[in-house]
Amino acid sequence: MRPDATTARAPNPPMKFQGTDTYVATPDLMLAVNAAVTLQRPLLVKGEPGTGKTMLAEEVARTLGMPLLQWHIKSTTKAQQGLYEYDAVSRLRDSQLGDERVKDIHHYIVKGVLWQAFTAEEPVALLIDEVDKADIEFPNDLLRELDRMEFHVYETRELVRARHRPLVFITSNNEKELPDAFLRRCFFHYIKFPDADTMRAIVDVHFPGLKRELLSAALKTFYDVRGLPGLKKKPSTSELLDWLKLLVAEDIPPEVLHSKDDKVAVPPLVGALLKNEQDVTLFEKLVFMQRHHR
Repeated sequence: MRPDATTARAPNPPMKFQGTDTYVATPDLMLAVNAAVTLQRPLLVKGEPGTGKTMLAEEVARTLGMPLLQWHIKSTTKAQQGLYEYDAVSRLRDSQLGDERVKDIHHYIVKGVLWQAFTAEEPVALLIDEVDKADIEFPNDLLRELDRMEFHVYETRELVRARHRPLVFITSNNEKELPDAFLRRCFFHYIKFPDADTMRAIVDVHFPGLKRELLSAALKTFYDVRGLPGLKKKPSTSELLDWLKLLVAEDIPPEVLHSKDDKVAVPPLVGALLKNEQDVTLFEKLVFMQRHHR
């Protein structure tokens, strides 16, 4: 049998994710997580920033009792860094100093997150966060390693093969298209922005004692703001939670959030919801126009 992905054993823990007391998962999201586990494929999760993509990996790992290794991708990140890096500069410096360590090249191999995941004693979860931030070649450069669950270390001529197949989560903010070959190897799920009922459940987790009247008024204002056409950055779940925290801290009464005639009004502490001057200006213009068209 070819020494490829078939030799990497699937994780052993009971593999059913049903949400947690701190993470509200919709039925279709739970189904996606469990499908990716069953298929032994990476779960590619897309959605607006602030919809809980990164937190999903953390909560699934916690629920299944698996350590979580995280690889946060930047625009300069190369796929090779996830495997290993060879520190040639340190080796050259040590050779000039007559250090005995230079005789063993292993001293200058820095293990990446994938290497750590492949060689872990127990099955682990692996988060590759915001994959779309990197160069377009980045996902393609990981295809073979994620497929075969092995890679070569050319400097030491060794083969690193996964002891256990890690549970892989890959997140994307949809900043750029991902290659078809990469998409074929993943199970895909798009986290839709929560509707009002789901959002209430999310808020209940973070603010269990919040007054119903304040929550209703805040949610109406929040979705009004999100519905404003032309916004550069719509407020997300995390911004709503920040805003609610401020409303509670400042003891803002619900009636302040209610506008007359159901018109959109500039809410208190709007800086928690809107994060750039164009959006604030646009919002203020809309309110001004509404007031003058009564």
